[in-house]
Amino acid sequence: MNEINPRGKIVERALLVGAFFKQTDRPEAESLLQELEELVTTLGVPIVDRMLIFGRETHAQYLLGTGKAAEIAERVKIEGLDSVIFDNELTPSQQRNWEKITGVAVLDRQEVILDIFAQRAQTHEARLQIELARLEYSLPRLTRAWGHLVRQGGGIGAKGEGESQLEQDKRRIRTAIGRLKDQLKEVRTIRSTQRKDRKRTPVPNAAIVGYTNAGKSSLMRRLTGAEVLIEDKLFATLDTTTRKVSLPNHQPLLLTDTVGFVRRLPHRLVEAFRATLEESVLAEFLVHVLDVSQPEVLTFYKTTMEVLAELGTDTKRMILAFNKVDQVEERSKLEPLRHQFPEAHFISTHTGEGIDGLVEHMAELASNGSRVCTLELPAAAGDRLARLHRSAQILETRYEEDRVCLVAVLSPAMLRDYQDCVKASEREGLQ
Repeated sequence: MNEINPRGKIVERALLVGAFFKQTDRPEAESLLQELEELVTTLGVPIVDRMLIFGRETHAQYLLGTGKAAEIAERVKIEGLDSVIFDNELTPSQQRNWEKITGVAVLDRQEVILDIFAQRAQTHEARLQIELARLEYSLPRLTRAWGHLVRQGGGIGAKGEGESQLEQDKRRIRTAIGRLKDQLKEVRTIRSTQRKDRKRTPVPNAAIVGYTNAGKSSLMRRLTGAEVLIEDKLFATLDTTTRKVSLPNHQPLLLTDTVGFVRRLPHRLVEAFRATLEESVLAEFLVHVLDVSQPEVLTFYKTTMEVLAELGTDTKRMILAFNKVDQVEERSKLEPLRHQFPEAHFISTHTGEGIDGLVEHMAELASNGSRVCTLELPAAAGDRLARLHRSAQILETRYEEDRVCLVAVLSPAMLRDYQDCVKASEREGLQ
């Protein structure tokens, strides 16, 4: 169980509520409510029932009308529920109003996602980012817990009430937010230094992005053999994992698995995870993984592209990989997607179907004109050898009498400068 109730009570019986305000939005609202159920289940919270409610217009007090609010409050009382979880984003005042009328904890989608992230974060950086996001979310909502606490002023000449507990806690949280932002600046500086060190060896980097639970970590394991966590849960992994993979053309590639996205991802989480998602900003290209077995696959595609646009990475070179084709019984249903995305790969990380074609495409983008060549240089050519080690990827080194033989990945510019050193049998193929 998880203590997501602000009063400290463990949530054991939750009601899910999704509200929509246009009849044409009903299918999406149903899909989002199903996704909320998966999110809440990921937290381990038992769900008693769920309600999909149509409203003609939004209301400032409860989001829904007072009649619907009273109906939900009565249901909470009769069924002995201890939590109501909204798929919609609630304002702090709406959340307080709902807790007053129901007498139980009321959460929204943002708070659920924040709780999941708090549970799953492993690295120091991810924990800092999550704590920052949670404090920024909770700051305007402190009166949920502290609205009744006031300290009386003391001392000669004191007038009226002293500083409230609420004011003290707000000041404490603002101080903590400032401290966390400073710590994250330090972390980002360290990450920047690490990236510079990585770039000294010209190994291209690709980032795997996509909707949560699309199979990104499974693809990572299939391509690299890395022992990364794989679970059939939303947000099974939050921290980035980078591993080196050797492509068929001997071109090495650094492959990074990034955090997955969901619809209505809280903007503060996009901001909080910007440092983590910077892997997609700095990557030479992206591998966008989608779960083709899901009816909403195009919606998931749109969601991911919107988040990438926020990061300024939606225009990068991108490989689309529709995963889980082994779970599609009627393959003819894939034809519209093949027509709409002719360059996409249809794969299964479970069976290996389509993986070879995907890897070849990755090798093509990773090379970007680079070539693997065998070079022969005099052992005395220290400066040229040093430059090769600084600016090229050396795959193999062999010393023979007074010369050095190397197998290296050369960029077009390096290839021009070292063409005279390329092994004679390979030189003709470079023309």
